[in-house]
Amino acid sequence: MAEATAARRRNVLAVNDTVLAHQRRWFAELRRRVADGEPYALLSADAPHEIYRAMGIPYVVVQWWSSLIAAKQQAPAALAALGAAGLPDDVEPYNSLGLGMQLLGDTVEQPWGGLPPPAVIQCALSGDGARKLYERWAAEIGATFFPLERSVEVRLEVPARWWEELPHHWDEVLDEARLDVFAAQLEGLAAALGRLTGRRLSSDDLEAVLELANAQAECNRSTRDLIARSVPAPVGAADTMTATMVPQWHRGSREGLALARAFHDEVAGRVAAGEAACAGERVRMMWLGRGLWSSLGLYQRFEHDRQAVFVWSMYLGLAADGYLRYVDGRDPLRALAARFVPMGDELRMPAWSAPWHLEEARRHGIDGVVSLGEDDWFSTELLAGEGIPVLSIDADNVDRRTWNEDELFERIGRFVDEQALPAAARRRG
Repeated sequence: MAEATAARRRNVLAVNDTVLAHQRRWFAELRRRVADGEPYALLSADAPHEIYRAMGIPYVVVQWWSSLIAAKQQAPAALAALGAAGLPDDVEPYNSLGLGMQLLGDTVEQPWGGLPPPAVIQCALSGDGARKLYERWAAEIGATFFPLERSVEVRLEVPARWWEELPHHWDEVLDEARLDVFAAQLEGLAAALGRLTGRRLSSDDLEAVLELANAQAECNRSTRDLIARSVPAPVGAADTMTATMVPQWHRGSREGLALARAFHDEVAGRVAAGEAACAGERVRMMWLGRGLWSSLGLYQRFEHDRQAVFVWSMYLGLAADGYLRYVDGRDPLRALAARFVPMGDELRMPAWSAPWHLEEARRHGIDGVVSLGEDDWFSTELLAGEGIPVLSIDADNVDRRTWNEDELFERIGRFVDEQALPAAARRRG
């Protein structure tokens, strides 16, 4: 079947126009600062952004850049460039698109004028391919590579409702040895960045950044809860994904907090006015896995054709439950370590992710789950055991060779008709 033109998102939230305008201004200003000789960092989503913000070092997030490449329909060209260079084009595409665009150089029109060469590249090593990928990227542009080692949860049990206990009791919930290892790495990172830039990490500055980030997370929790309890849903995932993620890359700043508040206030206004993503909502859906940034409008096609609304994605869910860590008189660097030690566990480790996914499904009244490209057997088994049907799709969110939009729409549509809609009838009956 021929691939249809990528489904474009119909903008429901005005805040997304504000978010996009802010991001364009910010990126243009970053390019100007770099052109004037200021160093900046290229960071993965699971790197400790807050240290860079507290030290006044600007940064760009790899996954945001990848989502922009995908939204501009340039992912196929970027992946082809990796293959042409003799590099794997099917290993962590969400992380490697930026390297592909770097290899293309001025042979294509780069998004928003292109990514200037960073002084630092950093990632947390989430798999065997990550180190080689980022090492090669750093070598291509002459940047310093700062990897962070990840630890593994070895306990068979963690607090069943960790999302309630972690914010204030992170030093009791998390394994002490894991905290020690990551905190030591953060101390070493701050020292290395100081040598590279001549700037020093102030404990007071870091705590101030954490306070702003916590306020933003509190706001995200309020927005998540508002959407969860509102039937019909005031807005769907196509809009919440964008409205959540761009402010997340500015967390710890007043701008990030202001954008998160604007998001919350607009959603609250829609609820008060009785406005809905789909007034005739019949089915509430959950999207497990990374978003289809090149085809956000696909989610909205189900609202129109099936009265099925994707009300949950990991973006707002994790922004609500994954980042809150109060210092409460403790070491702010250790509190920051506590934010990043379980990152990834919350989404994919069975003792962490499965109960959280079930809680979020119950909170949002989910009738069906679509899981794309996730290793989430424990979550899907737990959800299915609770009578919530799951459709698992083996595909990569930014590699369109692994999925066809029309076929994906038809497959999910059949799942909605044959499994999610009957589950909704049972839940409401």
